[in-house]
Amino acid sequence: MNKIKFLRHGIKFDGKRVGVWYSKGSYTKISKIPKGTITIYAKKYSDSLPKILRPKNEINIQTDYFAKDIARVRPTSKYYKQILKYV
Repeated sequence: MNKIKFLRHGIKFDGKRVGVWYSKGSYTKISKIPKGTITIYAKKYSDSLPKILRPKNEINIQTDYFAKDIARVRPTSKYYKQILKYV
């Protein structure tokens, strides 16, 4: 089983360190994101967030639109309390 460790400015996973920043916002009913959800953003385009967090990336190479990975961690996630102290 792979261990994941959350740091103030990064995540350690599979022997790699990925630079990130965290955000917790006030979400509207229209967004359909549960209140208290934390969003994790990769700092670099070349960094990939661990797949265990189900990251999304809306990159579109055909239009030269590049995006960084983001992952949403809901209050019900087993990682929520570990991440909350860095928000």
